[in-house]
Amino acid sequence: MRFDAEQLRERALTRLETLVMAESPSGEPELLRIVNADLEQAYRALGAQVTRERGPDGDHLVCEWPGTAPDDAHILLIGHSDTVLPVGTTVERPFTLHEDGDTVTGPGVYDMKGSLVAIELAFALLREQGLSPSRPVRLVVVNDEEIGSPDGRRIIAAHAEGAFAALGFEPPLPGGTLKTGRRGVARVRIDVQGVEAHAGLDASLGTSAIDELIDQIAVVRGAVPAPSAAEFNIGTISGGTRANVVAGTASAEIGLRFATPAAEAAVLGALDALTPVRPDAKLTVTRLSYRPAWERDPANPLAARLASLAAERGTDLLTGTSGGAGDTNLTGSLGIPTADGLGPDGAGAHSMSERASVASLLDRAALLAAYLIAPEESA
Repeated sequence: MRFDAEQLRERALTRLETLVMAESPSGEPELLRIVNADLEQAYRALGAQVTRERGPDGDHLVCEWPGTAPDDAHILLIGHSDTVLPVGTTVERPFTLHEDGDTVTGPGVYDMKGSLVAIELAFALLREQGLSPSRPVRLVVVNDEEIGSPDGRRIIAAHAEGAFAALGFEPPLPGGTLKTGRRGVARVRIDVQGVEAHAGLDASLGTSAIDELIDQIAVVRGAVPAPSAAEFNIGTISGGTRANVVAGTASAEIGLRFATPAAEAAVLGALDALTPVRPDAKLTVTRLSYRPAWERDPANPLAARLASLAAERGTDLLTGTSGGAGDTNLTGSLGIPTADGLGPDGAGAHSMSERASVASLLDRAALLAAYLIAPEESA
C-alpha cells in the first residue's frame, strides 16, 4: 500500500517546532523529562502502551503497539530524545521554516527530533487508514545516546532480544542513503603507576610511569591492523610532575574505531592482555565506552525490503557504511537484520547549521508505515 504523508505536513511542522524548541541536551534530566512527557502523550494518543524505564538522567521510553499477528517476533524501532547543542541555542537559532518551504533549522531538527516526528506520522497514517502493524512494534527512545548510551544500551539490549528486525532513526548518509553497517568505537584509558625518584641523584631507584606508558602504547599500536580496518588515536596524555623527578604517574586516553569484528578483537584483546614491562610499574586499563563493530552485509534482507518499498514510491534507496557509531551497532553486531539512517535527509548534525528536509521527513514516515504493514515480501 502506498501512503501519502503530504496531508500531514502542517502537523509535522507543528510537532517538529514543539520538540525542537523544547531543548533537551544530554545530562539535563528536567529538560529531558519535559520532552519525554510530550513524546509519551503523543505516542499514547496513537495507540501505544508506554513504559518508563528509570535512568540516571531521567526516564527512557518504551512504546509498544500490538500487531495483527501478536505472537510474531517484534519490530524494534530505535531513537533518542537527547541532543547536543547547549541550553539557550534556540534563542539564537529558533526553529525556522525557510523560504523554500522545505528546509527547517534548529537544534536537534536533524538529529533526531525530525525522526521522532516521522515515527509519529507513520502511526498516524496507519490509524487514518484503520490499519495496524503486521508484527508487534516496540519503540525504544533513550535519553543518553549522544554520550554513548551508557545506560540506554541496557534497554536496547533487552528489547533487541527476539526481534525480527531493528530500524534505527539516526540521520542518513548524504542523499538519504541508509546505513547498513557502522564502525565500532571504544574509548579506553591507560593509567600507570611508577615510582618517583630524583632524576639526577637516584634515577635508578625510580620507575618512570611515562616510559612505561609509552611502551604500552607501542604494544597496542602494534596490534592495530591496516588503517582501513582500525583507527588508533591518542586523544590525551599526561604524567609526571617535574623534569628532575622520575614520573610516578602517567595516563593516556585513546580513541579506537573498528571496521570489522576481527580488527576489534585484535585491538581490544591487546589492551586486555597488557602487562607491565618494568617490575615496579603497575597499570590499569579502563574501558570508558564501547560500541561493537557492525559489519555491512550487502545481502541485508531488511535493507532490501525497505529498498523495494521505496522503489514502489519512485525512490532509489541506497545503502552504505557509517564511520560513526550509534545504538544500532548493538543490534547489527548481534546478527539482527538492521538498518539505520531512517531519519529525514539534511545536514549539519551537532552544529549551528543543522537542517532537515520536510519532504524527506514525510517520505520517511510513509516508508515506515508501508514497512510496518508489510515487513516481508508477499508470497
